[in-house]
Amino acid sequence: MTPLRSPTDLVESHAHLLQLGRSLAMVDLSACESAQHMLDVLASHAGRVGAGDWVLGHGARPEAWDRPGWPGIRDLDRAAGGRPLCAWCFDYHALVASSAALGLASIHRGSRFENGRVVLDDRGEPTGLLLEHAALALWQSVPEPAPRERIGLLRAACDHLRSLGFAQAHDMKAQPWLGRALRDLDDAGELAIGVRLYALLEDLDTLHETRASWENERVSLAGGKIFTDGTLNSRTAHMLHPYADGPPEHPSGMAMMTPARIEDAVRRVDALGLPLAAHAIGDGAVRATLDAIASVKPETGGFRIEHAELIDETDVPRFGDLGVVASLQPCHLLTDIEALRRAVPGRLDRVLPIRELLDLGIGAGVGVVFGSDVPIVRADPGDSIRAAVDRRRDGMPAEQAVSPAQAIDEPTAWSCFARA
Repeated sequence: MTPLRSPTDLVESHAHLLQLGRSLAMVDLSACESAQHMLDVLASHAGRVGAGDWVLGHGARPEAWDRPGWPGIRDLDRAAGGRPLCAWCFDYHALVASSAALGLASIHRGSRFENGRVVLDDRGEPTGLLLEHAALALWQSVPEPAPRERIGLLRAACDHLRSLGFAQAHDMKAQPWLGRALRDLDDAGELAIGVRLYALLEDLDTLHETRASWENERVSLAGGKIFTDGTLNSRTAHMLHPYADGPPEHPSGMAMMTPARIEDAVRRVDALGLPLAAHAIGDGAVRATLDAIASVKPETGGFRIEHAELIDETDVPRFGDLGVVASLQPCHLLTDIEALRRAVPGRLDRVLPIRELLDLGIGAGVGVVFGSDVPIVRADPGDSIRAAVDRRRDGMPAEQAVSPAQAIDEPTAWSCFARA
């Protein structure tokens, strides 16, 4: 597919810069075709690191394998050779860990997490698979890069995005130190792109209070961020209807926030004169977020729903009525096709209803914007163009397209990567 314009001034509307920088040095598991293939790649890497060093991987896509399913903890231990090992699912909402890694994180069969789970086998022992907040707890045990190192990681991430044609990126989980670090890079002439920061609520006050010391035309605070549900591949995205293959513990996914908490987040961010960006993948989470915005009626413009992979037909017009931006990542369709068919076979017509949203007249690049969620998937804008236009991966026959009625033309798709 040939771009209709030179993509040199695009906006990446959903990125994670530090994580992108770190991922560039991790083992890429996206090309693995089976659990054994993944184990072989991890074992090869483990043989090149020190005996006590962590083995870190990302990008695994078990839903796309002919025999879906994560490797077990004994196989992970053999691949790691006794080292702590952590391998993320591509969506960064689930991971598998070796026994050494679980031990360092003090995670065991009795561990309990709000909005998270340690998956156990038939004997009640950990399989190594951790979901949502359990996965995040494990990741907290991985050594953080030192301040000097993270500057290099940020520089590498921004250079990478610039090489793909992006002139600006929105960081959707900005750390309290990120604004100052980016400003220092910019002052040194080493910041390749402009960055707008969206911070988690627990970090927002710090960034807001210090913004005068680091903001300029290229680095600025843009809003707050919340997570209202999980992800499709982990079956933790909050759906209005049960998954076809959902686990009994959460058959319709996980609502990570109550309606009252979402409303409180809307009020809190609006009081700062900033918009809120809400992670909401399932149609249940999308509705809950729209309900909260409708109830609070914030005075600040620019409130966003991130991902919105499924939207109920009755909720589509509400984006226009409430002035809510649909911040979409069509490229996820390319990785999620198998999971969608297994999980929501009767709701495929509600997957990424881009055509319906644009028909509201809210505007490509204004009311509907595209990003990638990098490093969840790669940031190549051509992936989202392909997904938005063809609704399927290269090589798939046309009849395998997911909800082809929602397809848009290529010029409109490029326009959703709003110009910086």
